[in-house]
Amino acid sequence: MATDTESAFDRYRSRVERPIYRLFADYGLAHRRWFVVGMTANVIARSASLLPPIVLGAAIDSVFAEGPAAPYRLPVVPNAWLPTGSSEQFALSVALILGAFLVTAAFTWVYGVTANNFAHRVMHDVRVDSFAKMQELDMPFFDDKQTGEVMAVLNNDATNLERFLDDALHDSARLLVMVGGIAAILVSLNLQLAAVTLLAVPLMWVLTRWFMITVEPRYAAQRESVGDLNTRLENSLGGIELVKTAGTESYETGRVTDASFDYFRKTMAMLRLNYVYRPGMELLAGLSFAATFVVGGWWLATGEAPLVLSGDLTTGTFVTFLLLSQRFVTPLAEVSNIVDQYENAKASSERVFGLMSIPARITDSEAARPLSDVEGRVEYDEVRFSYEDESGDGSEDESESRGENGSEGKGKSVIDDVSLAVPPGETAALVGPTGAGKSTSLRGVVGYVSQDAYLFDATVRENLAYGAFDATHADLIEAARAAEAHEFIERLPEGYDTRVGERGVKLSGGQRQRLALARAMLRDFVIVVLDEATSAVDTETEAAIQRSLARLTADRTTFVIAHRLSTVREADRVFVIEDGQVTERGTHEELLEASGLYASLWSAQTDEIEVGTQQRR
Repeated sequence: MATDTESAFDRYRSRVERPIYRLFADYGLAHRRWFVVGMTANVIARSASLLPPIVLGAAIDSVFAEGPAAPYRLPVVPNAWLPTGSSEQFALSVALILGAFLVTAAFTWVYGVTANNFAHRVMHDVRVDSFAKMQELDMPFFDDKQTGEVMAVLNNDATNLERFLDDALHDSARLLVMVGGIAAILVSLNLQLAAVTLLAVPLMWVLTRWFMITVEPRYAAQRESVGDLNTRLENSLGGIELVKTAGTESYETGRVTDASFDYFRKTMAMLRLNYVYRPGMELLAGLSFAATFVVGGWWLATGEAPLVLSGDLTTGTFVTFLLLSQRFVTPLAEVSNIVDQYENAKASSERVFGLMSIPARITDSEAARPLSDVEGRVEYDEVRFSYEDESGDGSEDESESRGENGSEGKGKSVIDDVSLAVPPGETAALVGPTGAGKSTSLRGVVGYVSQDAYLFDATVRENLAYGAFDATHADLIEAARAAEAHEFIERLPEGYDTRVGERGVKLSGGQRQRLALARAMLRDFVIVVLDEATSAVDTETEAAIQRSLARLTADRTTFVIAHRLSTVREADRVFVIEDGQVTERGTHEELLEASGLYASLWSAQTDEIEVGTQQRR
């Protein structure tokens, strides 16, 4: 059952199973050669690093012994291959130790190169696919999950996964080789003392299991709070003009403070477990080393096996035990880092794959065909459209609510049984009260210019050529002149290469609108939709834009959506939309004579204009 604050994104995230497995299955397999080479190099490097303590222990008992020398022995190596003379044994020991260091260094470098290649390639794919998926989703998703949380998925979560693939895998391989290799070597040297050294391992496993179960929900909560904080920061900064004009700086600071403190609380809830787990692991690892030192030291000093132990212990074997048990401590103590990165990556993977799982509500039919030779005729035949209610998540069990064409349902109805036809090259106006359903339209060969002209934080040239990337400079100038934008562009500090700022903040509303019109002219759409394109500008600017619009709409099928009826009186035909239905249709003059809703709206706006003119006088 969905809660009031739970979104489709939250629900799909909670359904993700085995997210780390999916990360490797969906993305890691494509780059497995880097992974295999990297892990192999890591195993070789870590294995080589275990050789010096073994060689040193053998040399102490054989080459440096004050009394009778013990045979020079190395695990796995046949005795017949080993020298019998002290000088040869010393030379071999030096060569093996130096060789081990060289092999460790060389294969550590190989691992670094290949593992980073694997991690960054995988995360490149994840980040691109996540962005591509966002491009497919419908606008209601972005109404619910705002920019800050979307950015958290693309940046924070992707970075967490990258860190896991790079660092945690390295540490995990190191842990397996070091613990497994050291345990095998210690058992082969002295089974009884090895049992003392390895006694802490089961306790470490129990502590690790408890930590993983307890910390998992806290990681998920912390990742969610990052998205909430990013959303709050993005909203506050994006609306800074409103904040300044309303004098609500302290209010916004308070809201950011609350979001930041929530992130702080959830982070501390996670860290408090780490404060128990990490010192606990280090304590157990330290006790393992201390037990080895006490038992082995007593055994060697007295010459008698303590407690229930039996047999002999040589100085070289004891030194090897001390060196390897110390190496044993470090990877075991770092288990906490691996678990930390794993749980963080798991929470981030759930968010990434939760996003990937959200279905697009509006998709092409399997029988859809690409448009070709579009003449510009637009015909609506009993079209219905509704927005799904906010509780819907697009899942299969709710798909029947949208009807056969994916538009009908139990949500808010926008248009109902609309039929109209507009021949090529004509201008049709859609008018009616707010919320009547005027702005629902199709995409494809349709150019759309709204009252809120969006510009990227890029140059004028880049904004004009967006969608027409092969346009020449001459094409840009021609379109800008047609939109009466060329003159003001030339007056900008760097002309067409001037950056306009985020959302075009460095330009006026009228300038932004004219750039949007020039962009539409450059694309040369067959069908143009003008959605309140002049409602946000002053009268003088509107006159310039109207001249641009006249050039844009010439010989194109045009839909003008407007509240200001003075902008539609020259339309070839006018459709009045009320409660999602076409209630009137005709020319401006015909609708005035009909004395219906259009005539009422016209009369009301004419009276407002007259009152405004008298007041200015």
